[in-house]
Amino acid sequence: MKEIRKVLCLKYLNMFSVPLQFLAVFVGYFFIEAISRHSIWEAMDFLTERPLVFLYNTFLIFTTTLIVYLFRRRVFWRVILTIFWMGLGIINGVLLTTRVTPFTGPDLHMITDAFEIADRYLPAFFFWVVVVLAVLAVLGLVLLFIKGPKYKGKLRYKVNIPLIIVGALAFAGTTKLALEKRVLSNYFGNIAFAYEDYGYPYCLATTIFNTGISCPRDYSEEAMADITESTESLPETGESRPNILFLQLESFFDPTLVNYLNVSEDPIPNFRKLMEEYSSGYYKVPSVGAGTANTEFESITGMSMHYFGPGEYPYKGILETETCESAAYVLKELGYGTHAIHNNEANFYGRRRVFANLGFDTFTSSEYMSEQDDTNPNDWIRDRNLTKYILQAMESTEGPDYVYTISVQGHGDYPEEPVLEDPKITVSGSSTEAQDYKWEYYCNQIYEMDQFIGELIDALSQIDEDVVLVMYGDHLPTMDLTVTDVKNRYLFQTEYVIWDNMGLEKQDKNLAAYQMAAEVMDRVGIHEGNVFRFHQARKNTQDYQVDLEMLQYDILYGEHYVYDGETPYEKTAMKLGVVDTQFEGIEEISDGRYYIRGANFTQSSYLEINGELVEATFIDENTLLVLTDLLQDGDEVDIATRSNSSTHRVLTRTESYIYHEPEAGSQEAVLIPVSDEETGQAQDTEETQTGETQSEEIREEGSEEENTPEE
Repeated sequence: MKEIRKVLCLKYLNMFSVPLQFLAVFVGYFFIEAISRHSIWEAMDFLTERPLVFLYNTFLIFTTTLIVYLFRRRVFWRVILTIFWMGLGIINGVLLTTRVTPFTGPDLHMITDAFEIADRYLPAFFFWVVVVLAVLAVLGLVLLFIKGPKYKGKLRYKVNIPLIIVGALAFAGTTKLALEKRVLSNYFGNIAFAYEDYGYPYCLATTIFNTGISCPRDYSEEAMADITESTESLPETGESRPNILFLQLESFFDPTLVNYLNVSEDPIPNFRKLMEEYSSGYYKVPSVGAGTANTEFESITGMSMHYFGPGEYPYKGILETETCESAAYVLKELGYGTHAIHNNEANFYGRRRVFANLGFDTFTSSEYMSEQDDTNPNDWIRDRNLTKYILQAMESTEGPDYVYTISVQGHGDYPEEPVLEDPKITVSGSSTEAQDYKWEYYCNQIYEMDQFIGELIDALSQIDEDVVLVMYGDHLPTMDLTVTDVKNRYLFQTEYVIWDNMGLEKQDKNLAAYQMAAEVMDRVGIHEGNVFRFHQARKNTQDYQVDLEMLQYDILYGEHYVYDGETPYEKTAMKLGVVDTQFEGIEEISDGRYYIRGANFTQSSYLEINGELVEATFIDENTLLVLTDLLQDGDEVDIATRSNSSTHRVLTRTESYIYHEPEAGSQEAVLIPVSDEETGQAQDTEETQTGETQSEEIREEGSEEENTPEE
């Protein structure tokens, strides 16, 4: 009887396999949303308030599960698909504990960076738990594949394959209908809210497959000619060539705008005073809580993120391989030196490659800064160190300079317990003590950033050159803020101020990030570049946004009609660091202990012996201490600057030398340039000064880049 009941049970399960599978997906999807929303009750609200959206996402997952009917080991493949979808839900849930932005398609490109900075956000035991669970899962799957049940009946491909095709076509039709009836949307004004409104599977799929800028309906050569002609009323560019500096401040925001927050004193006194005296206003940015690179993209190029796919990062898309009209390219044509500065690693968001495609001459990242040990409690380099490198960039050229600086000190994750021994600023008013501690940490960081702003202004005031400095926050901090929490009732706004020593008239207005470069150029009499001229001539006019979309499409994805069919911008031979690392000598101070002499060393400088990196102790910018027994007469040596990212690749190298042991009575080694050794033309080391060369890894277009969505 048991065998009969078993057979009958299996018969009916197979008979109703498809509807039962749909029911299982329905339940599984509910838990995916519960994990993503960190609440079963919020998942229940989503189910009851937006049932059609919930059913659509269930249908999406169900459609992917239809492939199980092509296999006998259906249980095994159902488990695989369950792990896949539940895993995506868990990833999203974990990410949303540390940032506002959900897991998106571009994050798939940034997975290596996730590991790079994960230790800043997650406890160490978390990784061991993941490793153990992964091992157990693999073992379980192997056992299930070997011992698990198999479908005993005939695999009816003539039925099952059409079933899958019909399912896919039905899903495609449902998607089209849902978009037409506005049950779903393919534009996300706020990606975090979109995930809440339209569900995790649909939004994730959209951010994977909906990328770039779609071809506008009326796009044509004639339409682009009309756009170009609409800017011809602008005056010619004048003779004024002031230095133009942009300072993008990580998560910089005025905490007094938060309704519930009480602060013991003003965290941003310098910035506030500058706003009272110089042009200022709200700064519309494309993201909340993360997405530094997109605010950066808008500010440098004048292009709006509104027209790109939801959750997209152009730095990880089109700009990886293509050049793009930018403030750097436009100002270079007017004789400007163009420099980027960032007190974090060169590979963050792929900047090492992207900045060359945006026209920058130099890029000074943390690897080329000797103050890497000056960090805050979250191990981010303090912004006060940036002043030195901004001035260094300006001094590196005889003409005017465009310097784009990205700070990092205000970066999260903000600790939920006290980590500051004697905080300058204390806060209260949050709903929990943990949230108060997060705000306290944040307010003290931006206070230090504000002090840096004061120091930078003082330094620039001493320069006998015209300077315009734009300062703004890239996005709000990750503090779970809602529109009702802030006085301006808008989360996509920070504040900006334009300081200058030229006597520019104070003009307060609200600007979008993509409008700022054009605004600054307009105020100093520069009317160059298709995008910037467009903003100057067409801002707030009819069809402004429609034509901006068409212009962006033409430049990035279209036929380049504005350039007569071919982009004029070539990738720059961008130099890492403004000043060269100099390798001047090796002094043997005892057996296996050496002083490396030179200039412009940092904590990322290594002695390289026959292609092998030897860790060095940073003494100062002119001295490294190396402990090694590898160094022998005839070895090839150089100084390499290594990436601070997880790849630890060499970014640049000095010229190579052949090492010869010190002569009797001397501690100074004899270093002969490799090129001279090969030709037999020995020269004294002290008479030879060399600059850095890019490593082979950088020269290779296919070299690995690391990026993060968390900045």
